Amino acid sequence: MERVYLDYAATSFVRDEVFLRMRPYFSECFGNASGIYESGRRAANALEDSRKEIARLLSAKNPKEIYFTSGGTESNNWAIKGVMRAGGKKHMVTTVAEHHSVLQCCEALIKEGYKVTYLPTDANGLVSAGQVREAIHAETALVSVMAVNNEVGTINPIDEIAAVTSAAGVLLHTDAVAAAGHRGLAAMRADLLSFSAHKFYGPKGIGGLYARDGVKLLPLIDGGAQERGRRAGTENIAGAVGMAEALRLAQDEMEHENARLKDLRDALARGIRERIPGAVINAGKAVRVESYLNVLFPGTEARALLVALDHMGVECSAGSACQTGSVHPSHVLLAMGLSREDAAASLRFTLGRATTEEQIAYTVDCLEKVCAGNR
Repeated sequence: MERVYLDYAATSFVRDEVFLRMRPYFSECFGNASGIYESGRRAANALEDSRKEIARLLSAKNPKEIYFTSGGTESNNWAIKGVMRAGGKKHMVTTVAEHHSVLQCCEALIKEGYKVTYLPTDANGLVSAGQVREAIHAETALVSVMAVNNEVGTINPIDEIAAVTSAAGVLLHTDAVAAAGHRGLAAMRADLLSFSAHKFYGPKGIGGLYARDGVKLLPLIDGGAQERGRRAGTENIAGAVGMAEALRLAQDEMEHENARLKDLRDALARGIRERIPGAVINAGKAVRVESYLNVLFPGTEARALLVALDHMGVECSAGSACQTGSVHPSHVLLAMGLSREDAAASLRFTLGRATTEEQIAYTVDCLEKVCAGNR
């Protein structure tokens, strides 16, 4: 069997339809969107058409609320630092289970004199609107809570949290990188929302930030007047075109693809439970994005399992792709209450468009063998 890729939460391939839409902007329409000549105007038109399409898909009131970035990490940093540095209030709220691009951004702000409240999560990696309400006070400027946890796939109550922040006059940012392509972003009532194309079969190196009209947001990158003076740097036209097309396709096909992925995910979970004694699905009783399965294999070591599976042609992960080189257990699983030993014995499987029933069956076979040899 060909190699089995089950790490779609880390990155995805570029769909053929997306690449075909992008291709002219690598060679035929390669102009700089800031140019006043024809090729520049064509590039600028493609950029603004992509912005309009993404605004439509997000139900943004104005395309000017969509900003292009290099990806989710930049979008998260810009949203948080841009808002906090723009206002007079010095306090923000987030959770202990956020992506490291949020957590390390908060650490940087603390060094600048800002205050951050970190909310603990429940056993599913989630926080409640009530927790957010209790953490907000007169000096709070921003709340940042991820829409979907990128390690276990559980879904935070963003609408309920938005009601709390709106009533308190506090801005809400949500990292929707893990949600895009799996959940409709238009339904989220955040003031700022981050997303990244390579998570939904678009190209790497392009992401977006939705910032509601009226939100004060200082630039993160200086040196040019691009993105209405808020984000300097020559625009990635091919990337913007590809991201708009990828998001359109993902949302058009979401219902059918989510149902297919759920069936495959459930088959993988069932096979693991039946053939690997003691295996536990982390956050298994919670509502999760359909492509996610995070599994504890007691008595094993995740790194050893990953190496063994790789030799057998199966690719998965032990947590966030941004932390794969880390020797530390997942901070998300620790926040959920797992011991360090159990967190270090857990694997994340995330399924995608190319995943098949045959691949799932083969993966279960491989897991049974490697778990037996690593206990």
